[in-house]
Amino acid sequence: MVAALVMIKAETDKVTQLAEALTETEGVSEVFSVAGQWDLVAIVRTRDNDALATVVTDRIRKLSGIAGSETMIAFRSYSRRELEAGFSLGVDD
Repeated sequence: MVAALVMIKAETDKVTQLAEALTETEGVSEVFSVAGQWDLVAIVRTRDNDALATVVTDRIRKLSGIAGSETMIAFRSYSRRELEAGFSLGVDD
């Protein structure tokens, strides 16, 4: 599994419509409206780098209302849920 964070600068009057379109985009698992330099952050999860490239370049970047974006590919994922699942493997309660 490959994960990436796509930070998006939206046209001012299209933030809500763009967020809704992103949530309907195959490969996008979550979308956050954020404060600061970026307007939206989309979490993309795909099976491999080729699929990631398709989601970002062929789907996300073609959506109306995007003024700019930056994509960060995750090397590793750390979450309490994943850590707890990893430690519980093979252990009977």
